[in-house]
Amino acid sequence: MIEADIYNKLVQFTDEEKNILSGKEEVDKSIYTDNRQFIIDSNKLLPKGELIDIRKHTRFINFPKHTHNYIEFNYVYEGKFTQIIDGKKITLKKGEMIFLNQHITHEIEASKEKDIIINFIIKPEFFDYVLTLLDDENIISKFIITTLYTNYDKGEYLYFKVSQNSQVQEILEKIILELYKPNIMSKAATKLLVGLLLVELIRSTKDIEIYSVNNYEKMMIITVFKYIDEFYDKASLYEIAERLNQPHYKVSKLIKKHTGMNFKELLQEKRLSKAAELLKFSNYSITQVIELVGYENPTYFYNIFKQKYGVTPRKFKK
Repeated sequence: MIEADIYNKLVQFTDEEKNILSGKEEVDKSIYTDNRQFIIDSNKLLPKGELIDIRKHTRFINFPKHTHNYIEFNYVYEGKFTQIIDGKKITLKKGEMIFLNQHITHEIEASKEKDIIINFIIKPEFFDYVLTLLDDENIISKFIITTLYTNYDKGEYLYFKVSQNSQVQEILEKIILELYKPNIMSKAATKLLVGLLLVELIRSTKDIEIYSVNNYEKMMIITVFKYIDEFYDKASLYEIAERLNQPHYKVSKLIKKHTGMNFKELLQEKRLSKAAELLKFSNYSITQVIELVGYENPTYFYNIFKQKYGVTPRKFKK
């Protein structure tokens, strides 16, 4: 539970909210940007030299369409939060969160007094460290990498329906505490906590809704990644093709086009990554691990595992 003094800061009216309640009918854009277009600037919101901070979302007024030059996380601490992305209305409830990339255009419906939404403002450089904590074979890493390190310029979001995930909620509250009450170790703690948050969210693949504006192919590929993440032990090209309502050969070509690998290679990467994780962090025998990740032929598994990691599964486990 967030400390009482922080909670009081979250619920009390800001100067901006007081002006709105006094009759101001439009958002004061000068608070957010010097640009003639409504592109919210992280330099207006973040303390000088900082890469991450939080800001309570301003209530009582509709936010017009805008983009931002940073990655934004919206977290609903209390109440609900409704925004419109590409004509699609999304209402997040308490405990849910959404990641918005730098190219998303969205507008936000006026929040009420009991709607407490916390916006994480995060400069791209922040993720240079955080991404070292994650492997690159998951939806969140791919979302961040696409935004930061490629010329892909379409809006995307990841919507996490994690209101019942107590571990995620606990980490979020710890991050809020570090940012609201900083101390000498808060910068390091925040990086580690955000990394831990992303790890926990990756474990909740089934609770993620993915959206990419004007890019049907990208959406299909992300769906393939999500499918492999969740069903790596029994995944097949034919099943995912059926889920996408596409011929298997078309799905195969798209996978090759966007990843440089075919479906079998993509699935093998995931299975080996999962096998390595189980060998490191579980008490399963090697035989059990082979079965859990979906292989039936131990000799084949030993060969491909050694090709990838340079040692046998037995030495890797030791």
